Amino acid sequence: MAFSEFLRRFLKNKLAVAGAVFVLLIIVVAIFATYLAPYSPDHIEPYHTLQPPSLHHLMGTDSLGRDVFSRMLYGARVSLLVGFIAVGISTLVGAVLGAIAGYYGGWVDSLIMRFVDVMLCFPTFFLILAVIAFLNPGIVNIMVVIGLTSWMGVARLVRAEFLKLKKEDFTMAVKASGASDFRIIFKHVLPNALAPVLVAATLGVAGAVLTESALSFLGLGVQPPTPSWGNILAEGKDNIEIAWWLSFYPGLAILITVLGYNLVGEGIRDAIDPRLKDE
Repeated sequence: MAFSEFLRRFLKNKLAVAGAVFVLLIIVVAIFATYLAPYSPDHIEPYHTLQPPSLHHLMGTDSLGRDVFSRMLYGARVSLLVGFIAVGISTLVGAVLGAIAGYYGGWVDSLIMRFVDVMLCFPTFFLILAVIAFLNPGIVNIMVVIGLTSWMGVARLVRAEFLKLKKEDFTMAVKASGASDFRIIFKHVLPNALAPVLVAATLGVAGAVLTESALSFLGLGVQPPTPSWGNILAEGKDNIEIAWWLSFYPGLAILITVLGYNLVGEGIRDAIDPRLKDE
């Protein structure tokens, strides 16, 4: 499918366009957080603790007098960084293993897919909790652990595409030319199998952001004083009766981000699916 046709189909989906606007807005905010934040995220004002939203503090202050709006902006950077890096790791691992399984088949395919089945037997979030329990909580560990425990879906998608594409004429022609398996897999077949991976990666960012927020909320993710939507939300839990803004704003940010990426992912899937006809 030509890019112009894909773009036309995507833009017809109003929900997907709205999701893309949300996503772009959050990305811009994360990139320019340094310039948009009125205060340093670690700036403490001991005489202005738990202040409600006002002109001086648009989203109020926390129990240490830090500006919640500034911390939300920097938290967007942390949450999206974790989401992108974790999805990058999971996509890379899943694409490589799925490509090898689908291309070679036989016992190689059986071995890899049985390993996938074993990994899928464990609830992902509890598997992450178990691994984090043996590591020091932190941004790098969170990114790596989420990435290495969420690649199975990508592997299955890529394997399914390879099972179809390795029988196509262009693959047979490249084989006949004497190209190596490495060249066939990664230069000729894999680029043609990435359409469903793009959808999975987009949805995966939403899942990674949600997972990071949940871990930080439980105290096992990004550690204070580094701002994260999850640890801001955790502080809101402790002060929910007197400081509603500490729960409302990070919860709303997580909701909008996850919803936006899900809408974009669904829109991309609908746009690239040749079985969907124009109305």
